Amino acid sequence: MPPRLVATDLDGTLVGSDGRVSPRTAQALAAVDRLGVPVVFVTARPLRWMGDIWPYVGRHSLGIVSNGAILYDAGAGEVVDIAGIDPAVGIPLLADLAAALPRAGLGLEYASGLHRTVLYESDEHPDPSTVSDLSGPWLGPVAKMLVKDYSVPPEELRDLTARIVGERATPTWSVPGLVEISAAGVTKGWRLRQVCASLGVAPADVVAFGDMPNDLDMLGWAGTSYAMANGHESVRAAATHVAPRNDEDGVAVVLEQLYGL
Repeated sequence: MPPRLVATDLDGTLVGSDGRVSPRTAQALAAVDRLGVPVVFVTARPLRWMGDIWPYVGRHSLGIVSNGAILYDAGAGEVVDIAGIDPAVGIPLLADLAAALPRAGLGLEYASGLHRTVLYESDEHPDPSTVSDLSGPWLGPVAKMLVKDYSVPPEELRDLTARIVGERATPTWSVPGLVEISAAGVTKGWRLRQVCASLGVAPADVVAFGDMPNDLDMLGWAGTSYAMANGHESVRAAATHVAPRNDEDGVAVVLEQLYGL
């Protein structure tokens, strides 16, 4: 029997290098949706980066964003749940990060947008973020804390951040120079397990796709997992299969095979 649920990362996986969903991939997603199989998008993207993606989400309308911190109902246009970082944990952690990484830019990702320090270099144009004092009081649940520093090697940034964070939270990464920090225990896989439990779908009935280390928990939990050929070596080693590259419509190729499309 083909999988009862598809879980897929977006950037580097479902989405091409041009940031778009290709016609072939869109056709495959629509075909799987017509079969009654939910395709759950599981991404590190913040909500504000999802506008062009929601039309492809399908009838179930659920999406997992911010590395699992936010569960969003695209059909209703509302946040279902946020597993945020507790300020009692996050505010001292920010101070520790600032002391250890004086040239790093720090950010707080809310459902409503990004608040950042002056040193945090925004990649968005135009830039919708807000420069502010992150020491509190916080404006609401913080989905992710962000640490950006291009002045040190990426591996050094990741290792040092992980040591500072310790057991207080969950650090991960998907691009060089940026570490994303979620509440303790919050990962893509953690949230996907919740969604699947609510739908009565067992791990053995899930196929998952990913390309970077922040996908590892999700790929390790799913009964069938595909690393993209363009993915990080640790992901290719951990997955049960390798799919063609994202720019070769790798997810669509596999879905066509699995579901006879």
